[in-house]
Amino acid sequence: MNHLKVKEKLQQFFIEDIGEGDVSTSTIFSDDDIQTGKFIIKGEGVISGLQIIKLGYELLNPNVDVQLHYNDGDNVTFGTCVAQVTGPVKTLLTGERVILNLLQRMSGIATFTRTAVDTLNDNHTRICDTRKTTPGLRMFEKYAVRSGGGFNHRFGLYDGVMIKDNHITAAGSIMSAVNQAKSTLGHMVNIEVEVETEEEVREAIEAGAHIIMFDNCPPEVMREWVKLVPKHIVTEASGGIQVSNLGNYRNIGVDYISLGALTHSVKALDISFNLEGGKKG
Repeated sequence: MNHLKVKEKLQQFFIEDIGEGDVSTSTIFSDDDIQTGKFIIKGEGVISGLQIIKLGYELLNPNVDVQLHYNDGDNVTFGTCVAQVTGPVKTLLTGERVILNLLQRMSGIATFTRTAVDTLNDNHTRICDTRKTTPGLRMFEKYAVRSGGGFNHRFGLYDGVMIKDNHITAAGSIMSAVNQAKSTLGHMVNIEVEVETEEEVREAIEAGAHIIMFDNCPPEVMREWVKLVPKHIVTEASGGIQVSNLGNYRNIGVDYISLGALTHSVKALDISFNLEGGKKG
């Protein structure tokens, strides 16, 4: 993740949470009250977002010492201390919630992604995400997918053409949509076409699509359609694919399987922040 962009987002999140000031810590503690706190895993999974601890506290108070004990992408178990921070207790507690919210969600996504990758267990086909992300958190969520061993699809509408059913309907045909896009774009931008029938597969190939996505296609049918696609065209599968049926798509030959569930249907990994000597510590 770009540290400048991360800090910009964190600043927005802190402003939302802190507002005019943390009335809890400011009325109880002075700047001289120094404490040590630990980020403790309360479940099992894959950690992601550890740099947010460092960058977050750096924004609030550069005097906070942050020690990271693990790396993003590491497997963690119950009771693991992934990071330790020492500094004014006011700062530690004020930044705790925003940092935990991001760390827990990102680690949940990384954990779910790792499960999907392991379930598919295919040396050729890569698991990737979609644009079905939480508004404002796309940068964090897509990074978490990479932490879990997945890959990123396009980051937004700006970095690749994706011609879906509604584009085809409005343009009149796949050929028309692809030709219009090619006449406008430079050679650096790829064009992906979503197909649902064998006829559309053949039309997308003839039109010169760079990527063909098989949408809501049964695995046994997809296996045959992949054979029609020249090797220089990337293939992708999406729609109706869940972790529960991922095994059916193993060794089917597609280059990517995109799963919206990686970012829109995950459970956060339970992580606590405990001060040393506390009841929960």
